[in-house]
Amino acid sequence: LFMKTLVLALVFIFGTGFAFSQKYAYIDSDYILNKMPEYTEAKDKLDQLADRWTKEIEKRYDVLRQKKENFAREEVLLPEEEKKKRQEEITRLEDEAMNMQKTRFGVKGDYFQKRQELIKPIQDRVYDAMQKVASDKKYVFVFDKANQSNLVFADSKYDISDLVLRELDIDVK
Repeated sequence: LFMKTLVLALVFIFGTGFAFSQKYAYIDSDYILNKMPEYTEAKDKLDQLADRWTKEIEKRYDVLRQKKENFAREEVLLPEEEKKKRQEEITRLEDEAMNMQKTRFGVKGDYFQKRQELIKPIQDRVYDAMQKVASDKKYVFVFDKANQSNLVFADSKYDISDLVLRELDIDVK
């Protein structure tokens, strides 16, 4: 028991000494990205595509809903062969709508691909600039306030977002 206590005490003493000798900082990637005109343009383009694709999908589902309503109203009057034909058409339309939704917004869909094409290069530039600032200022850890759900409090004197923007040649007011 004494040995465990001694080891824990030494780890605590040296561990905290190590932690205090490190330099920390944070950025707010949302703030940085929103100051970049090319990000705003890329985001607008992406939003327009997403809106267009959403409307296309909604139209498909509207057609499907209408076909289902018509079928439900007329089902009792239809011969068995026509019922089967309409049910197959409804199933085909459902499959097409779901496939279109998956193609546009699925994990490897058009939206994901377009986002990679338009936004990732900008994020990479921010990351490279942040890395250069961190290296020049000898920061060991740089957290992202925008994406760090565990960051509960951050003193603004450790915010290097404006330094990153300057590194990107973006005017900071």
